[in-house]
Amino acid sequence: MKAKHIFTLSIIVITAFLYSCGGDTNEEKSTGTASEVILEEPTPVNDKGYGKFQNVELSTELDAKMIATGQNVYDVKCAACHKLTSEKLVGPGWENVTNRRTPEWILNFVTNVDEMLEKDPESQAMLEICMVRMPNQNLSDDEAYGVFEFMRKNDSK
Repeated sequence: MKAKHIFTLSIIVITAFLYSCGGDTNEEKSTGTASEVILEEPTPVNDKGYGKFQNVELSTELDAKMIATGQNVYDVKCAACHKLTSEKLVGPGWENVTNRRTPEWILNFVTNVDEMLEKDPESQAMLEICMVRMPNQNLSDDEAYGVFEFMRKNDSK
């Protein structure tokens, strides 16, 4: 009787294992019913990130008022985790960030951090290095532009 239970349990475990390992090897995800299958395209790599900022035009002159706004936001919401040098604190250092990322990507990251960490490969790579998820700081557009302008000043642009 005991052998029969072991055999039955083994069949169940093997079946569950095969079922969990099997399935479609296609990378596309499908949703909907059997009669209505909707394929989701893989998310493309996007150097502008994900969010409402898709076409930012920069002036050659730095805006002192926006820099002051950005400095204030940095002091209150950012300085605990980010240094103005290349040194990593909790999050990455800000030195040369405006040379490494597009304005759109930076603005989308600071205003739409949850979606960026969900969809953007570069954001996900930073999360793997820093191992701490950046909290949403709920920045207004003006505060975000101020932070970006402060970053530009920090990078001597």
